[in-house]
Amino acid sequence: MRSCLLSLVILALFAVGPVQADEKNGRLDIYFIDVEGGAATLFVTPAGETLLIDSGYPDNNGRDRDRIVKVLKEVAGKKQIDHAAVSHWHLDHFGNHAALTTQVPIKNFWDRGIPETLKEDSKFEERIGPYRAASQNKSKKLSPGDMLTLKTGDTPLTAKVVTASGDVIKNDGAPNPFADQHKPQPEDPSDNAKSISLLFKFGKFTFLTCGDLTWNVEAKLVTPNNPLGQIEMFMATHHGLEVSNNPVLVQAIQPHVVVMCNGPTKGGHKQTQETLRATKSIKALFQLHRNLGLKPEEQTPAEFIANAEPTSECKGRFVKASVAPGGGSYTVQIMPEGKVYEYQTR
Repeated sequence: MRSCLLSLVILALFAVGPVQADEKNGRLDIYFIDVEGGAATLFVTPAGETLLIDSGYPDNNGRDRDRIVKVLKEVAGKKQIDHAAVSHWHLDHFGNHAALTTQVPIKNFWDRGIPETLKEDSKFEERIGPYRAASQNKSKKLSPGDMLTLKTGDTPLTAKVVTASGDVIKNDGAPNPFADQHKPQPEDPSDNAKSISLLFKFGKFTFLTCGDLTWNVEAKLVTPNNPLGQIEMFMATHHGLEVSNNPVLVQAIQPHVVVMCNGPTKGGHKQTQETLRATKSIKALFQLHRNLGLKPEEQTPAEFIANAEPTSECKGRFVKASVAPGGGSYTVQIMPEGKVYEYQTR
């Protein structure tokens, strides 16, 4: 009797505790780390390998750097970053790559190639110096069609570059039935339009992240044909700003779950919220922040928002997705203690 009771207690403890990706459970974990309207997304493969895409803002007393390190070490239980990628050369995306190397080893750096100057950033040559030093000028360049090789378990895991430097993969696949919804905007000369977009496949599960890719290049990717197919999970592009998240892309990929890495006053734009609500496939939208400028009914319900406070009071709560072996199902929750929402992959 005592032995049975002890076994039940142990099982109960394991049932309520956070489950981390490892070789034993074969799961893929994705952490959307709050960097106050920047971006920092950490992947942990079933083989225990780590990939960090973007790294938030520098300074702020090391706020974003420390949040990333805390999730990496204390939540995911990892001691190094095996791969660190930069989606594009804006400070809220590469601001802490160099600073992170003072806290944890980074084994490989990936980007679209480092430009000598950046028209929209007069301080770029100064700001890129620490990244050059940290990567020893040996970062690997990614181009459309490239595959980022990641260690995994029994379930194959691939990450394909679908946009980079303003170019896109070959426009094959089925015709996009939403192609006629594209309404071109003025050409974007900024580095946003040159963002790296990655399409992840883990068994049946698919995930798309496009950095800060903007409207016209989004359309270029999926018109007249859709080479991406339907996507299970989508990270709202460009923090949910209205110059991105073109309906021709969002409707084409028909995501089930969307995660928006916005800040309290940056992103989560009303127009993007309307685009997502009009996409009938979407079952849930998770926001890292409540948009302080919108009414409650104009954004996702409060239980799907990680941080409701302004920046000065923010606790930096993150959103975690965890994909089962084979990719047939996955869970999403806010922090390890948050309610677990389970979804079946189509």
